[in-house]
Amino acid sequence: MKIPGRMLGAVAGIALLAGPALAQQKGPARYGEEDKPKTPAEIAAERDAERAYRRSLGNIPEQQKSSDPWGTMRGDSTAPKAAAKTTATPAKPKAKSAEGAAKQ
Repeated sequence: MKIPGRMLGAVAGIALLAGPALAQQKGPARYGEEDKPKTPAEIAAERDAERAYRRSLGNIPEQQKSSDPWGTMRGDSTAPKAAAKTTATPAKPKAKSAEGAAKQ
């Protein structure tokens, strides 16, 4: 009973994996293949979509000059660049080597 059960399980596993593999047979156009010619209806639909896109761009409001979201969190006296410079840590002195310590 063990061998037929294992065979049945193996066949079921292969069948489950073969289903998605068969769905992938016809993929996107490969290099060198020519695109299908578009129908007049597709050309008109693309033209209408492009016009609608251009019209929708006109509905977007103009951007404000300040794009600093944390600008209200900092004090008015510090500029963003000055605040970044003050938070930098000072350079640490170089560690002495064993030879330099022996000479002193």
